[in-house]
Amino acid sequence: MILYFSGTGNSEYTAKRIGKEIDDKIFNLFDKIRNRDFSAMHSERPWVVSVPTYAWRIPRIVEKWLENTKLTGNKDIYFVMTCGGSIGNAGKYLEKLCAEKKMNYCGCAGIVMPENYIALFSTPTEESALQIIEQAERIINDTAHVIKSCDKLVQSNISFGDKMNSGIVNGIFYPMFVHAKKFYATDACISCGKCAAVCPLNNVRLENGKPVWGGNCTHCMACICRCPKEAVEYGKHSHGLPRYTCKKQV
Repeated sequence: MILYFSGTGNSEYTAKRIGKEIDDKIFNLFDKIRNRDFSAMHSERPWVVSVPTYAWRIPRIVEKWLENTKLTGNKDIYFVMTCGGSIGNAGKYLEKLCAEKKMNYCGCAGIVMPENYIALFSTPTEESALQIIEQAERIINDTAHVIKSCDKLVQSNISFGDKMNSGIVNGIFYPMFVHAKKFYATDACISCGKCAAVCPLNNVRLENGKPVWGGNCTHCMACICRCPKEAVEYGKHSHGLPRYTCKKQV
């Protein structure tokens, strides 16, 4: 079974592509995470977890869900991480997580997809995004082939910088940058509530028709990138940048 969490669609697309290649069913973790549902799940086939890369590791909200949820049946588990550039040394922490869950860590694949982290980086135009996805197709196919063959995914060439990024930098990044203080809605807001609906942590609510952000944010960028009127901004950085969601269909 393929489990996925996706803020703007990259990891969803990857999950669906791999699901199609290996003929396995996929499951969206959004409701599980949003509702803090840690009820056990079962699969006779190997588990595949498709997630975005947050500060060179899997999102902490997905890590917490995995820590608290019993996965029964098959003990093999693969990880597929979409990223804007690198997944760092994420495999080290995933291997430790699997050992704690008494599951067989079968490796992690990093797949470069269009940048969606509009809080810090520039997002691509739709044309550029489609080109990046096209370039990713071979890696997605290769990853699916390894999983289908029950071989292990190999994450090679781990540099000192990778170790630092997934370790010390990840630990600093979350408390310093991962918060909702800079999100706000402009006068273009139509009070549709989409930002609240797509938040995996119930961190956005409408007050007098306008969104208000709480203190429990994971920086998935769903609220800002999925707003139909581009009415959500993140400080001054997001001004004029295209909002990114994966437009390509499987």
